[in-house]
Amino acid sequence: MSCPAAFAERIETLVARQSTTERQAMAIHCLRGARNSLKDLRRLQPLLSKNYSLYSTAARQRSTGDDCHGDDPTDDQCRSVTDVRMLEMRAGKLEEQVQDLTMRYKKALADSDMVRRRTQKFVEDAKTFGIQSFCRDLVEVADLLEQATRELEGESLQEEGARRLCQGLARIQDRLQGVFTKHGLEKMQPVGGRYDPYQHEIVCHVAAEGVEPGSVAVVKLEGYKLHGRTIRHAHVGIAMATQER
Repeated sequence: MSCPAAFAERIETLVARQSTTERQAMAIHCLRGARNSLKDLRRLQPLLSKNYSLYSTAARQRSTGDDCHGDDPTDDQCRSVTDVRMLEMRAGKLEEQVQDLTMRYKKALADSDMVRRRTQKFVEDAKTFGIQSFCRDLVEVADLLEQATRELEGESLQEEGARRLCQGLARIQDRLQGVFTKHGLEKMQPVGGRYDPYQHEIVCHVAAEGVEPGSVAVVKLEGYKLHGRTIRHAHVGIAMATQER
């Protein structure tokens, strides 16, 4: 065999040997990779089984309409359902609070309106009846003036000055009664009417002559009203039926 042929054969043998070695190395590398993958799969098998079990439970609950109450924080769907339920409960409580506060507000508004009306009534009464005490004292002056005029009219007045005095007192009395009427102060006219304990005070009983028994027959002291409110009761005598013998 010549040298070039021997050299070529040797080169081919080295190439063949090198290819076999590389193939063996690749086979060993693949085998090691397969072993490592198998170990990883064995380590992941419990976790995969647990996740598959949770997924199956959630799927069954969704199919039957039950709520998810899983303890795994990674289960987003179960946590979302729980959060929605909590928000609904909180919204219900807030709605109850709003209704309660609305009812309290309406009650407070009604109370304040009632207080406002009562206060307005008190103010109006104070304006209307603020002169009640003054009028009660003034009617006593009117009583004295009326008594003096009546006494002068009962006497025979011969002198011109006395007659003028009597006329002047009568004009003053008429003017005073006009002022009373202007300010809502009115004299009662109880004669012939029924007895009213809110307006009359019985001081005597008289025989019923021309009036119905039980009605007012005579007035001993005039009574007055201020805007319909009695400020002084009239002292009256009540008629009684006489017994026939």
